[in-house]
Amino acid sequence: MKSNGFTRRAVLRASAAAGATSVAPFARAQAWPSKPVMIVVPFPAGGGTDAFGRPLAAQFAKQTGRQLVIDNRGGAGGTVGASIAAKLAPDGYNLFMGAVHHTIAPSMYPKLDYDLEKDLIPISLVAMVPQVVVVNPRRIEAANFKDFRALMTRSPGKYNYGSAGSGTSHHLAGELFKQQTKTFITHIPYRGAGPALQDLIAGNVDMMFDGLGSSAAHIKGGRIRALMVAGQKRNPALPDVPCAAEVGLPQYNVTTWYGVWAPRGTPADLQARVAEEIRKAIQTDELKAIWASQGAEFPNFTQQQFASFIHEEIQKWGGVVKASGAKLD
Repeated sequence: MKSNGFTRRAVLRASAAAGATSVAPFARAQAWPSKPVMIVVPFPAGGGTDAFGRPLAAQFAKQTGRQLVIDNRGGAGGTVGASIAAKLAPDGYNLFMGAVHHTIAPSMYPKLDYDLEKDLIPISLVAMVPQVVVVNPRRIEAANFKDFRALMTRSPGKYNYGSAGSGTSHHLAGELFKQQTKTFITHIPYRGAGPALQDLIAGNVDMMFDGLGSSAAHIKGGRIRALMVAGQKRNPALPDVPCAAEVGLPQYNVTTWYGVWAPRGTPADLQARVAEEIRKAIQTDELKAIWASQGAEFPNFTQQQFASFIHEEIQKWGGVVKASGAKLD
């Protein structure tokens, strides 16, 4: 009997311990967030990451009662901010909002001190928007893409384009365009899309290959002119602007996307809670309207689907870098 009693008590203690272990992550996830959450944005204010990050932060605060504090850390095509984020405490209170640029970086920056696929955990894809060719109408008077292309062909090297930095999608979109149109346009890298866009509006650069998210309001306001949207179809946010396939560039497919990561070691239950709050926010009427106004889609990927997508993007952009011969400026 003693033996059986001892065995029974041991089983009960083990069961209680197992129950406590399983409840702890659940309780932790339910209690999150108990304080403000910081999200590193690796570009200066005013770019595409801000265009989606700030509305997301505002909605997050409404849902949770806690701030999502944006910490802008620009530099080196977004890799400075990524490096900082990868080293933050993995406690659910430190996040990173990166973009397509970070899947290009491994091919452009051979000495990165972080590994995107090992040191940061994909949480959620936030938005996907096509690239758009935009010009300052005072510097490039072409009214349509046909005239613009003819101008670029006649005057190689005369015109320039701004980008969010060397190795970003803006840079590679320009290199791909030059490759496919056999034109030459001088690349001028900035520390983010925001500063480049401001210089475009001010007339200090001629054009950009920008994500529609950061350009849409300026296009609609008449400050810059859109001549082409990348891809196979027109975008509902700019129904009068032709797509690449319509103007004779069927292979010009460039999409800018934004997503949220967490530092390696962030507990799985907290990863799931962050992903849940992001999905909930983006599916509100307010954010749906903002995304639509910027021509953005929200592919509701699982974390595993997002991880697979990132791996595919790294391979794809590695091929574009190699084929174009793009280098750091």
